[in-house]
Amino acid sequence: MSKIYLTRKIPNIAEEKLKEAGFDVTTNPEDRILSKGELISELKRDSYDAVLCLLTDKIDAGVFDAVPTAKIFSNYAVGYNNIDIEEAKKRGIVITNTPGVLSESVAEHTFALLLAVAKRIVEADRFTREGKYKGWAPELLLGVDLFDKNFLLLGAGRIGTIVARIAKGFGMKVFYFDIKRNEEIEKEGALFVENVEDGLKTADFVSIHLPLLDSTKHFLNKERLALLKKTTILVNTSRGPIVDEEALAGALLNKKIGGAGLDVYENEPDINENLKSL
Repeated sequence: MSKIYLTRKIPNIAEEKLKEAGFDVTTNPEDRILSKGELISELKRDSYDAVLCLLTDKIDAGVFDAVPTAKIFSNYAVGYNNIDIEEAKKRGIVITNTPGVLSESVAEHTFALLLAVAKRIVEADRFTREGKYKGWAPELLLGVDLFDKNFLLLGAGRIGTIVARIAKGFGMKVFYFDIKRNEEIEKEGALFVENVEDGLKTADFVSIHLPLLDSTKHFLNKERLALLKKTTILVNTSRGPIVDEEALAGALLNKKIGGAGLDVYENEPDINENLKSL
C-alpha cells in the first residue's frame, strides 16, 4: 500500500478520497505550518511514497533528502514557487500543482477587495461599530466609482482573463500588461500595454495576477509605485513579494496613492507594521 504524507489537514472529502483509493494517509496532527526542521522530522518517520504539500512549505534538497522514497510532491496550490523545481528534476521527482481550480474564486475575491477599498467598506464598518455614525452627511466616507475608469491588469493568465470579464460588467476600461499578448483576454475587450510604466501612469485601479519569479519580485517597486496617481487603488491577490511592501507602506502613509487591498504579504505570516496601522 502506497503511503502519503499530508503536511497540513485538508478538507475531509479529499483525505477520504485518498483512503478510498487504497492509500495509507498520514496527516500532520497539528493544524499549523510546520517549520522546515519539523517537516523533515515528520518525513523521516516512515517511507512515504508521496507528499501533499502546501504553498507555506519550503520544499528543497533538505526536504527531498528526508524522504528519498517519495516519487511525487503534489502542491496544494496553483503556484509552486515554494518548491525547488530544478532539484526535483535532478532527482526524478514529479511535481504537480492545481491550476484552474480557483480561477473564478480568486477573480471574485479580487473584486471583493477592489470594491471594499473603493467604497470604503472596512472603514465604514469600523466607523459605525465605534459609535461614530451620527447620521447621513453629504461627504461622509465618500468612495470612488468604477464605471468608465482605467483598470490595469498586471498578468493576463486564467485569473486575469476572468477579472477582465467581470470588469467589463462594471463598465471599466481594461488594459493589461504581460510578457506576451493574450487573445482570450483581448476578446473580453482588454487592450495590451507594451510599456508597464505607461500603463501605471494612467491607471485608476491596478490588479496583480503575475506569478512570483525572480523577474517579478518587487515588480512594483518604489519607482513604479511613484508613477501611480494619488487616487489609484492597488489590489494584490497574487504573491506578496511582487510588491515592495516597505515602498507600498510609504506610498500609503504619504498619501501618494489612493489605497490598497491585499490578500497576500511579502513576509507571511508577518505583516509590515505600517500596513497594519492603515
